[in-house]
Amino acid sequence: MQWAQKKVGVTLRPTELVIFGNPKIGSKLMNCGQTVAIDLHQKALIIEDEKGQVWRTHNNPQYLANRHGLKGCEKVISKIKGALGTFAAAATK
Repeated sequence: MQWAQKKVGVTLRPTELVIFGNPKIGSKLMNCGQTVAIDLHQKALIIEDEKGQVWRTHNNPQYLANRHGLKGCEKVISKIKGALGTFAAAATK
């Protein structure tokens, strides 16, 4: 990303985009509603603010279910929520 910043003359604070997924889970979501594929793989954005504090954010799986009208995928959505919580806990240790 640094080369792009230099190329356009913009300086950004540290920013990382982490992309992750599991085909077994994603396929189950797409079976409930194929349009969810546009939002897969899951992503987490990690940024440093102007005070040096680091923040992590991601789309709530329930948001994706609502956005794509997924029905019958409550167990899968719950599993994804749990996995994101596990990743968040590991990332903050």
